[in-house]
Amino acid sequence: NLGLRALERGYSVLFRTLPAALADLMRQESIPATERRLRRYTSPDILILDELGYVPCDSRAADLLFHIVSRRHEQKSIILTTNLAYKQWGTVFKDASCLGALVDRFAQHCHTIDIDADSWRQKSSLRRSLASREKRRCDE
Repeated sequence: NLGLRALERGYSVLFRTLPAALADLMRQESIPATERRLRRYTSPDILILDELGYVPCDSRAADLLFHIVSRRHEQKSIILTTNLAYKQWGTVFKDASCLGALVDRFAQHCHTIDIDADSWRQKSSLRRSLASREKRRCDE
C-alpha cells in the first residue's frame, strides 16, 4: 500500500522479497556485474524489501544488504518488513561482521510500525472457509 501511494505521487518504487533481492545479487559473477546490479536497488526513491527473517542469510548476503543500506542511508527510503526485533537479526545473519553497522543504519532514522493484529492472510482464509461451508450447507 505504501508503495502504491508513492507511485501515485510520482516516486519510483522497487518491491522485492529480501531473499529474492539477495539471490539476484549473489548470482552476479564479477564485482563489476554486482556493482551494476546494486544500482537496481540503490536508484529507486523507495525500496521495499519484504520478508526479512524467513530465510537465513550467510555473511556474503549480509554484506550485500549492508551495501544497499549504506548507499541509500540518509538519501533514500527503505521499507523493510520483518517479524523480528533488531536483536533477533543475528538469527538470520549468522556470523555477519556488518550486522551491528546494518542495524545502526536502520535504527538511526527509522520509523518502526509494530502491527499487533491478526494476520490478514489468516482472516482471509477463515472467511473463504466459512463461505465455502455456508455454500455447501445451502447446496444440501
